This record gives sequence, C-alpha cells and structure tokens, in this order.
Amino acid sequence: MQDVLHCHKVSKTYADGETTTPVLHHVSLSVKPGEQVAILGSSGSGKSTLLHILAGLDKPSEGDVFFQDKKITALNSAQLAALRNQEMGFIYQFHHLLGEFTALENVAMPLRIGGESAARASQKAQVLLEEVGLAHRMAHLPHALSGGERQRVAIARALVNDPAVVLADEPTGNLDDSTGEQVYQLIEKLSRDKQTAFVVVTHDTALASRMDRILRIKDGILSTQN
Repeated sequence: MQDVLHCHKVSKTYADGETTTPVLHHVSLSVKPGEQVAILGSSGSGKSTLLHILAGLDKPSEGDVFFQDKKITALNSAQLAALRNQEMGFIYQFHHLLGEFTALENVAMPLRIGGESAARASQKAQVLLEEVGLAHRMAHLPHALSGGERQRVAIARALVNDPAVVLADEPTGNLDDSTGEQVYQLIEKLSRDKQTAFVVVTHDTALASRMDRILRIKDGILSTQN
C-alpha cells in the first residue's frame, strides 16, 4: 500500500544573520492511507515546523517530502497551492473561520477556490455540516457558534474536498476536556468512514493515546513512543 505522506531525512535550520537555529534533525516519517498518527511534543519541540513542511508551507533545509508519488519539495508555489486545496485538509487550534461568512459558506470556500460551482459547493458543504451535527447551524456566522461548533465547522471545511490526508495542529488545544473529546470522536469517525489519514500535532497525551500510532518529537528529533 502506497504511503499517502512520506518524508525522508528532513532537517530544518533557520538563519538570522550569522546565527543559526536547528529545529529539525533528519526526521523520517511515513503515513498510510486512513492512518491516524499523533506527533506528541512540547512547545518549541519542532512539531509545528514539521507539520508545515509536510504541508509544503515551509521548505526543509535538507531532505525530501512526498505526497503519494509527488515530490512536494520539487513543486512550485502554484502546484503546492493546488495540491493543498485538492488533496489536503487543515485543522488548527484556532478555527480560522472567516467571520463575515456563514458556517455553510466557510465550509464551501475550498471548493469555490478550486473552481466548483456555487450550487455544487453549497450542496457538498451542506452534507459535511450534517455529518458533523450542525445541520441546524448552517446559516450562523462564526461569532454565533460555540467553540466546539466552530471547530466542527473547521473539520467539515478540512474534509469538504475529500482529502487523502488532514494535517491538524493542536485541534483540541483551545477546547475544554468534554468538547475536546467530542471533537476527537468526530475526527475518529470521519477518518474511519472516509479512510482519510490524519496527522495530529499535539501536546495532549490523552488525545495522542487514542490515535493509531504515537511519535514523540523532542529537540527536533522524532522517535517512536515507548
């Protein structure tokens, strides 16, 4: 079975004048279709940098990243943007919904950006919002939704293009324990139903323990959780 996402000996060093700061050290990682992988680490461990590199939002100083058979590190900015829009989904700690658009319009946005008709995008967004239990909140603006509801809208938006992989950065980090548990259960269900791979960066050991596989990152070095 072909990996949906793979990186090989990825390193990242930031330079500021004569000062260099190494952040990642020869990281290798493979993710299978439908697999849920947690990358567990504290603040400053390099986990968000790794996620950005996997998404093609940042370039490694060394090493390569592959999405299926595409070498991400060889794509130009337009190709990367198309790949992220069509093949990847993103969930953040802070939902990043557009405040002037309804829940339905926010979920439909990736489809519209990708050239889908308004009618088709709206129809598909409606189905996703029903799947995340927000059929009754489609016409609401983000400020009228609870934190958990906003994160569910963000999950629906991440999945609306049927991505092969969703990259999530602290998806429950801004939620209370009960709401965070609901969000995790939703991620688990949608991952199983749609065979979507999830790579979840978190410092939450309880969330990480629910995933198929746990990797720990510390000082930019990735290791298997014991």
